Amino acid sequence: MTKPRQHSGRVGVRDVAQAAGVSTQTVSRVINDHPHIRDDTRRKVELAMAELGYRVNNAARTLGTNSTRTLGVIASDSTLFGPAFAIAALALAARERGRWVATAYAQADDAAAVDDALAHVLGQGVDGVVVVAPHARTLEALATRSLGVPLVAMHDGPGAARQSEGAALAVAHLASLGHTRIARLGGPAEWTEERARAAGHEAGLAAAGLAAGPQWSGDWSAKDAASRAGEIAAAVRAPDGPTAIAVANDQMALGLIAGLAEHGLRVPADVSITGFDDNPDAAYYRPALTTVRLDITGEARRCVAAAMGDDTEEMPAAPELVVRDSTAAPTP
Repeated sequence: MTKPRQHSGRVGVRDVAQAAGVSTQTVSRVINDHPHIRDDTRRKVELAMAELGYRVNNAARTLGTNSTRTLGVIASDSTLFGPAFAIAALALAARERGRWVATAYAQADDAAAVDDALAHVLGQGVDGVVVVAPHARTLEALATRSLGVPLVAMHDGPGAARQSEGAALAVAHLASLGHTRIARLGGPAEWTEERARAAGHEAGLAAAGLAAGPQWSGDWSAKDAASRAGEIAAAVRAPDGPTAIAVANDQMALGLIAGLAEHGLRVPADVSITGFDDNPDAAYYRPALTTVRLDITGEARRCVAAAMGDDTEEMPAAPELVVRDSTAAPTP
């Protein structure tokens, strides 16, 4: 193996070009896998890069091309399963297409913070931006701006449709078991995911010919859901109270199940519970959680394609109901 030459300071494109006896534009074309480069020229450039210990950077990739091969991701609440899994899936989908991601985090309900995050990723010359789980108003504000690159919301458009379909599946499952009084514990009202899941819940009730039951709102966390268990338990025990509760995510379902147990209610003997997301721990809840599984990997691929300006309509698979032990027919 050829020993890399000693070189003082950071090795740049000009150094590689000089060592290979070619132009900086030719080096850029080799870095960007340009198809119209002679094999012997490509080998000379690659050899020079190896000998100098040159590492490709985005600035070099941009030289001679309009692409940095980087996509921006603006994310919030990454401590929750849904956003965290979505961010990881976006990074994987980007790598499948030879791209990297530059991620900036911002509190979803802080418009100024989202603005700062957007400015940060745009400042890195990204080719497109994907937004994960923002507040609806923030997303609406972003959509009115001319960014010069595609802006894609992961849980909007086709993504929202899949969210709604999943919520309707949960209601249809409960109705099929004989539940006619179905309540709901939703997430924060301004989140795009919550709006889509709430719409699907309503559509599911309408399809089953059922009236809406009591509804509560949480902050997506198990802790918050557990804190609401007293009020929810009282509603379940009331005459004509709900016999099932569709919960907008698995973490809140976990907290609610634990909280109801503290108030003497058993799941599913006294009330059935469904979740949403099918997080990796859902099968190990007690009882194991009936929930909705989304194709987040497929949704990430769709968003990456759209952020790259790809007109090919990549669609995620349909949502799937995963039936476990937290649902049963209502007790007579």
